[in-house]
Amino acid sequence: MNHTIAIIGNPNSGKTTLFNRLTGSNQHVGNWPGVTVDRKTGHIVYHNHTIDVVDLPGIYSLSPFTQEEMIAREYVLSDEPDGILNIVDATNIERNLYLTMQLIALGLPMVIALNFIDDCRAQGIEIDCGALSDTLGVRVIPISARKGENMDELIQTVAENLKKPLRQPAYLHGVGAAVSRVARALEETGLRQESLPFYALKLLEGDSHVQEHVALPPSVRQTLETTAAALSSHGSEDNEMILADALYDFIEEAVRRAVKRPAQPVLTRTERLDRFIINKWLALPIFACLMVLMFWATFGPVGSFFADILETLITGMLVPAVQAGLRSAGASAWVTGLVCDGVLGGVGSVVSFLPQIIILFFFLSLLEDTGYLARIAFIMDTLLRRIGLSGKSFVPMLMGFGCTTPAVMAARTMENEKDRRMTIMLTPFMSCGAKLPVYALFAGALFPQCASFVIISLYVLGILVGIFAGWLLKKTIFRGVSSGFVLELPPYRLPTVRGTLQNMWEKAKDFLTKAGTIIFVMSIVIWLLQNFTPTLQTAADSSDSILGMFGQFIAPVFAPLGFGEWRASVSILTGIIAKEAVVSTMSVLYGVDLSALGGLLTSVFTPVAAYAFLVFILLYMPCMSAFATIRREMGGWKWAAGAAAFQTVLAWVVSFLVYQCGSFLFHII
Repeated sequence: MNHTIAIIGNPNSGKTTLFNRLTGSNQHVGNWPGVTVDRKTGHIVYHNHTIDVVDLPGIYSLSPFTQEEMIAREYVLSDEPDGILNIVDATNIERNLYLTMQLIALGLPMVIALNFIDDCRAQGIEIDCGALSDTLGVRVIPISARKGENMDELIQTVAENLKKPLRQPAYLHGVGAAVSRVARALEETGLRQESLPFYALKLLEGDSHVQEHVALPPSVRQTLETTAAALSSHGSEDNEMILADALYDFIEEAVRRAVKRPAQPVLTRTERLDRFIINKWLALPIFACLMVLMFWATFGPVGSFFADILETLITGMLVPAVQAGLRSAGASAWVTGLVCDGVLGGVGSVVSFLPQIIILFFFLSLLEDTGYLARIAFIMDTLLRRIGLSGKSFVPMLMGFGCTTPAVMAARTMENEKDRRMTIMLTPFMSCGAKLPVYALFAGALFPQCASFVIISLYVLGILVGIFAGWLLKKTIFRGVSSGFVLELPPYRLPTVRGTLQNMWEKAKDFLTKAGTIIFVMSIVIWLLQNFTPTLQTAADSSDSILGMFGQFIAPVFAPLGFGEWRASVSILTGIIAKEAVVSTMSVLYGVDLSALGGLLTSVFTPVAAYAFLVFILLYMPCMSAFATIRREMGGWKWAAGAAAFQTVLAWVVSFLVYQCGSFLFHII
């Protein structure tokens, strides 16, 4: 027996944790709003039941102001779900039950999972789930998704005992009668019968999305208009506020009956910590110290130690062993060159930086899982407002230090369209993890005494250029007032070992998958193009090869930036496919492994030219995966191409200034 249920709840209510617990899925869990930016599906097998579980984006209501709310509402109004698993944060029950009331109005089989019940006990809050269930007409099960508490009861209910709400809520202030009257009139429209109270609520609110998609006969429209007019005549507020007040009054009554709070509330751990962490004097120094610690561990002795070990294993043991094996097997010279120099040289040069990638994502995972990420957005709100954005933009931007693609998707949580588009255009200026191998290679080779400082300066420069670009965009194509900033600050929670390791494994897997597919193929293609002429003859000199001729054609574009050498120009182009490919391309083009590549670069680049090259890598258009995501999120090629052009032109200008000014100062010194 198969059926489908949708998990739906407020942001940061534990939806993804519950989804992972129920289905065994590996979806990443983060302790900040907006982790789930699309619907995800898993499965539960319970006795003879197979349940498809859909994890929907976290929303506060079924009024579609954001893309997540549109995704969620379109799904629950479709015929796909057979039932709803509504997850409610027990520590913020009043706010969460507003969405619950709207879900009850849908009339679908439903169960309420009252999450964080362990946190309630720690705060001395007692919740009578039986009384709450009687009031709402829906079964309420207290759970702790994080600890697995009451999971068996919840799964059994979802599989075998999911029931429709026993009654519609008894809305106060006469609203219930108005809803019932419109719902009865809607019976002739062909809408799903059990969901008529929901449609009645939305139509009385004046919901434009429902009005556009529901064809109302004249008699029904007349009933609706008469009822809506009568409802609004009882107060000075519009109908949307009247209905919301009625819902919240009912919720307050339900909570009063079911929830017992301690007479003398004590400060929670979150409240105590926030006195220091978001203190107006301490917030920025704490944030700066955490960033310095993260970059020091990633690029300093810890990350370098493990990266050196992996590089030694690849270049000192694996490559010689494969080379000896091929020669003993009688392989031709070009096959040996393709495998050792092309494949192992290209892929190995990227894989060597895996330890530093993992360390970086370990720290980013801690920032998310503890709940600190949302506080950074709060801290940065004042600064971002000076360029016309809000602190909410900082969440996608900070995610951009990990990977641009999910960071761009995270901008969906922004209600203001101008702010959302502007954030998407600025996010690629944040250094994603894929650029790290390029930074580490050049910094270690050209700036051995201050490699960490050089890399940190690139991250800072990306932020500064993003600020300038934001100011420029706000003065030109994004004129207007920014939206207000409303962001829930989640409670602090200790990260789980499983969650942190899971996140690190996901990022490492993505990195290795890219190295094993895109970088692998590109290394072979680059090697072949470098070793053959346009007439498919073996190139005596790589400059006469297909790639060499093309590289020399485009090299003049980069000559004013200090790196007009054709191999560097080609490496930049392959970086459009994947930023990690810059290192593998150079390894293949120069015909050396990673250990020798660093020393060779010192004879090709001056320190000023090397830094200008890194600045260009930092700022120019993102990889094709991120570009495709930008096209989708911004609604077309025009915006995506414009964003890529803006980023690349700005990268050229800044890199030009760095090289020319740096060369001038270096000459004077």
